[in-house]
Amino acid sequence: MIKILIDSASDLTQSEADALGVALIPMTIKFDSEEFYDGVNITPREFFEKLPLCEELPSTSQINEYRWEEAFSNLTKDGSEVLAITISSGLSGTFACAKKAAEKFSDVRVVDSFNASLGERILLDYALKLVKEGKSIDEIAKLLEEKRSKIQVLALLDTLKYLKKGGRISSVVAFTGELLSIKPVISIVDGEVRLVGKAIGSKKGNNLLMQLVDKCGGIDFDMPYTLAYSGLSDENLQRYLNDSEKLWSGKTENIPSHMIGSTIGTHIGPGAIAVAFFAK
Repeated sequence: MIKILIDSASDLTQSEADALGVALIPMTIKFDSEEFYDGVNITPREFFEKLPLCEELPSTSQINEYRWEEAFSNLTKDGSEVLAITISSGLSGTFACAKKAAEKFSDVRVVDSFNASLGERILLDYALKLVKEGKSIDEIAKLLEEKRSKIQVLALLDTLKYLKKGGRISSVVAFTGELLSIKPVISIVDGEVRLVGKAIGSKKGNNLLMQLVDKCGGIDFDMPYTLAYSGLSDENLQRYLNDSEKLWSGKTENIPSHMIGSTIGTHIGPGAIAVAFFAK
């Protein structure tokens, strides 16, 4: 039997993991002196309710080697093989810790998603499909590593405030951006977050997002894809769906969407929308 283990940077919550039959290993989120396990004892909604109330940005911690070893030990004790999918090694030391822990187990494979959030999540969806097809653990790991470069994640941010708080941009850039209502579009390129465009206002931001989807080669609807939003309202996501109807019309009847969790939400704040897909 093959079991899949994934970290919570995928924005998977414990209840969603249980429904999929997947094991979840959560990142740690700290609000001042309070510590939480992402997606386990703090839901995305609870996180975004707390976020505006704190002066300092919450901190996130990578999953250390000991916690990975403990998870691998528990999951393999019944003779199962374990495939672990992690946040990009370019964004966190989590992959390195998982890889080190896996050296003690002959029946564990670790795959660097080269991604996070929705990108990591659709790689999980692909892995689940391969398990159902009866592929071996080595075949699955190889296919994930081959296909991960096709994953495109594009996110339109509503505010620069949290990038400023996290030291990703300067106060001057953030102030000017907010003043001009600049909406940046970020992507994960070669495992790292990059700014790939910016627009003035939400409408132009949505249009830019659509243009960038086309520029990536379009969506492979035979592979997993999904949308997501951050914050307590999906209003921006619904607006984007209306603006981008031509992307989806006649190609799919089901557009899955999720709420972005604590690990990624810490850095992008509320009001963001994101799309993840395998490019054609």
